Amino acid sequence: MIIIGEKINSTLKAIRPAIEKYDAATIQDIAKKQYNAGASYLDVNAGMFTDEEPERLTWLINTVQEVVDAPFSIDSPSPKAIEAALKVNRNSKPIINSITDEEERYNAIMPLAVQYNTGIIALCMDDTGMPETTDERVVIAERLIEKLTKEGILLEDIYIDPLIRPIGTGSHYGIVAIETIRKVKAEFPGVHIACGLSNISFGIPARKLMNQTFLVAAMAAGMDGAILDPLDKKLMSFMYATEALLGQDDFCMNYLTKFREGEIEV
Repeated sequence: MIIIGEKINSTLKAIRPAIEKYDAATIQDIAKKQYNAGASYLDVNAGMFTDEEPERLTWLINTVQEVVDAPFSIDSPSPKAIEAALKVNRNSKPIINSITDEEERYNAIMPLAVQYNTGIIALCMDDTGMPETTDERVVIAERLIEKLTKEGILLEDIYIDPLIRPIGTGSHYGIVAIETIRKVKAEFPGVHIACGLSNISFGIPARKLMNQTFLVAAMAAGMDGAILDPLDKKLMSFMYATEALLGQDDFCMNYLTKFREGEIEV
């Protein structure tokens, strides 16, 4: 499972002041904790500082890579901020988070993925807005995959985001996301799936329970990546158990190792 650690995000109340004050110690501490907890990538977001986003984002990249060599998920809608971050990146191959099939956004961000040889999260959305149905999302995913591969992006560097919307605003959004994952992985087994896991529970109580349950269902449908909190020990325990149940952990060796290390919470 590809874990994209979500904690270095300017929308979080505990993180925004650290970015605002250029508090390197706090940012480096959360980066190390996520990496040690199993994050494959570290998402970095400075979007709340609109006028200073390129400067703040490059500071985050430089600050984190002083202490952790994990690759980044560079999280911004701004091509200028993304390029600034890519220019200072010294860690291994990053991911751009994200592109859509909206013409303006696609044309602005796609060349950066090609120029800097990055992975890319491709969100199932286009100029018509946010699709409601599974079929609409799959069509957008197919179109994005076709366009990106024609530009030279490898299938293995594409991460389809099925567009996770809160089930509190539409009772169908859970199954639509799950079926989108299932259909995209069936048609394009070489691509990855990467979604913002906690979006599913926005606005409802006991969010952690819903996130845990959705993780299991989505993994069973073929999801192999997620933007989540790797410091949530219970959530990570569900992930290790699900990997074992799905035959992705030979003889449960990783599960057993995590249990012995005290990383499994029951």
